[in-house]
Amino acid sequence: MTKPDTPPSGDTPLLEVVRVLALLDASRHSQAALAAAVDLASRRQAELVAVYVEDLDLLSCAAFPFSCEIGAQSGVTRPLTADTLEASIARQLQRVNQSLALAVAGRDLRHRLEVSRGPVVGEALSKAGAGDVLVLGKTGTTERWGTRLGSTSRRLILEAPCTVLLWDERHPFRRGPLRTLSQAQSNGEQTIPDWLTALFDGHSPLPVRHARELEKQLAHADAGGLLLHRTELEHLLDEDPELLANVPLPIVVVA
Repeated sequence: MTKPDTPPSGDTPLLEVVRVLALLDASRHSQAALAAAVDLASRRQAELVAVYVEDLDLLSCAAFPFSCEIGAQSGVTRPLTADTLEASIARQLQRVNQSLALAVAGRDLRHRLEVSRGPVVGEALSKAGAGDVLVLGKTGTTERWGTRLGSTSRRLILEAPCTVLLWDERHPFRRGPLRTLSQAQSNGEQTIPDWLTALFDGHSPLPVRHARELEKQLAHADAGGLLLHRTELEHLLDEDPELLANVPLPIVVVA
């Protein structure tokens, strides 16, 4: 992932970001999101909080006698037991710890890892505050958890009490304009968080109203990002649940 150059100290005012939260698993997609979260926290001199949730729903599944796991590449079926699942969680937590240590190495950055056990959405939402930025890997939300995360990811994005940054790890990041929907301006919703000026160059309104129009305009975009208010995003996702995957840019979701 190519990250934007860090501006010299004092060039950008340090405004409003309280903490940067990164929801992690051991996938490469969440690691890309972690790199983006570390970069943002460093820019804003904010605390980085890496969040790892041991999924209680998944652990509950191991209680069923018919539970099994299927290798993503091999297709081999194996019994799913509480012991094997606990061992897998322990290995994943170890990888998350290693990833965090590598990501912050050499940086003067306040950081910590918070580990909890419970439903992923509830645990993640309980840790986020209004002044935080929650960073998620866009593809990671679907590839890591399969079809179940479709609803999990949607809830996190739409219910988080803070700004959410969806990082698209499939495409190298390049500085460019932050795009917004032009109707948001007419509705008085065009406010852009000041901290975004460290990541993007200027503001570019898009004269679109529907998901297909938006996807068509941004199909070949290779720089900048997209800002959506939650009411806009909810409407667009109702039109096309695959919108987030089809836009090849980082997406910022605000209240």
